[in-house]
Amino acid sequence: MSAASTETSAGSRVFFQGAPGVGCVGSGPINGEDPVQKKQGKVTVKYDRKELRKRLVLEEWIIEQLSDLYDCEEDEMPEVEIDIDDLLEVNNDDERASKLQESLIDCYKPTDDFVRELLCRIRGMRKLSAPTKKGL
Repeated sequence: MSAASTETSAGSRVFFQGAPGVGCVGSGPINGEDPVQKKQGKVTVKYDRKELRKRLVLEEWIIEQLSDLYDCEEDEMPEVEIDIDDLLEVNNDDERASKLQESLIDCYKPTDDFVRELLCRIRGMRKLSAPTKKGL
């Protein structure tokens, strides 16, 4: 938060208001009749925090498991793409398992336990959609 704005929260809405007498650089002072000063902007963004938390925990678990499977640290790990949303779009666990096995084709350790556990963990999850913006 800067000196030029204040932030207040009301429910799930965040309001930003300019400080009195402060304008853009080079625009001069704002007088009391300026309609821009009176206009208050508001942005509402809704996130499902519980779903985001579950997703973060799952992604951390995946990284930990891949580190074990590939016997290396995260920064040394080969490029493995596991897109949870793509897996959730697939209709059944057999197709999901097949998709995961394709991603793990270069792994020399057995991956069946990892795949089975990951499929169990994503059961009941929903695809994450972009945050909803209202009030613009």
